[in-house]
Amino acid sequence: MQHPRFRSGALSTGFIAEEYPDGFQGAPASENLTRTLAAVAAFAATAEADRARRIDGQLGHRLQPPADWTVRIGGQDHAVNVSTDGISVDGAELDLAIAYTPGDRMIAVEDEAGETLHVRIAKTRTGFRLTTRGASHTVRVLPARAAPYAQHLIEKVPPDLSKFLIAPMPGLLVRLDVAQGDQVEAGQPLAVVEAMKMENILRAAKSGTVKSISATTGDSLAVDAVILELE
Repeated sequence: MQHPRFRSGALSTGFIAEEYPDGFQGAPASENLTRTLAAVAAFAATAEADRARRIDGQLGHRLQPPADWTVRIGGQDHAVNVSTDGISVDGAELDLAIAYTPGDRMIAVEDEAGETLHVRIAKTRTGFRLTTRGASHTVRVLPARAAPYAQHLIEKVPPDLSKFLIAPMPGLLVRLDVAQGDQVEAGQPLAVVEAMKMENILRAAKSGTVKSISATTGDSLAVDAVILELE
């Protein structure tokens, strides 16, 4: 809705195809929007830290939340200061009114011109995912004193589980359709697990050979139990 042509009313049924020939992937973040999102992320992080220190029995309850944050958006770091006097991003003061309480899923941000920006917020392991104007932004938020050490952290790569057939829920293994050494194709039914009186067909995630079988028909399976392995 911020597109100049849209705001001017020069619309047609071909608007999306003409302005976004490769499909609409969300409005690109301008420099002003990026600074605003950095301020929003730091403000939310401050609010979360302030709530955390008030929980009984938590270490650091006597400490005030950090005032200085390093916020990374789109591979670019921004220095953000949050205080009772306001918010500054990269040394520039921003005149913003931000309404956020930990647990909120939507933040309303009003700028000095009185325009309101609505931002959907979701917590991640290292910050937030902020969505506005049709685009989502993964934002890393760290206290400024800790940010320099982030480059030394090893990224945790999730293990490749595609070679395993895993029980998606607790249940009873009522049928096993393959044996050790069998060749299977991606999408081929391998087993049936009964849970809550419903039969669930488990299929191969990829082609391969059955290397080993860890369960037998009639077994009660826990969630994430390995039924068989492919090679």
